[in-house]
Amino acid sequence: MLHANTTLIKFDEEAMYGPFFGTLGVTFSMVFSAAGAAYGTAKAGTGISMMSLKRPDLFMKGIIPVVMASVNAIYGLVLSVILTGRILPGGPAYRIHEGFAHFASGLVCGLCGLAGGYAVGSSGYDGVIALSRQPKTFIGMVLIQAFASVLALYGLIVGLTMIAG
Repeated sequence: MLHANTTLIKFDEEAMYGPFFGTLGVTFSMVFSAAGAAYGTAKAGTGISMMSLKRPDLFMKGIIPVVMASVNAIYGLVLSVILTGRILPGGPAYRIHEGFAHFASGLVCGLCGLAGGYAVGSSGYDGVIALSRQPKTFIGMVLIQAFASVLALYGLIVGLTMIAG
């Protein structure tokens, strides 16, 4: 016969799982943000290579999407460092609900960084190709890059808000 209290997580198990989920949040924040930055850098770099064949004089203007894509990894790094400083050994000072909050915070920041990197890379590729055809599109390309990279910034803000309590 099962007792009603056997379904509850014991304090020892709770103390063990809290830091695990907190550390998993740190990992997701860094890994997904870096993956988004890597994709964005590679995609925009491919566009720059193609643009440089036609218009090598516009190379420095074409670097902007690569810089914007790499910022996504910095957002993930910032949250990872903050979360790492808040993770404590399991026990009464660091409960499982804090571990879940840190996990969700890292996941939000990481996935937003991944989406932001994808958006920056895709728009950067098309932007530098358009720049090689018509240099007047430079301002439009920069604006689109700013709007695409703000996804990762929103993820960082939401992640910081989730752990503020």
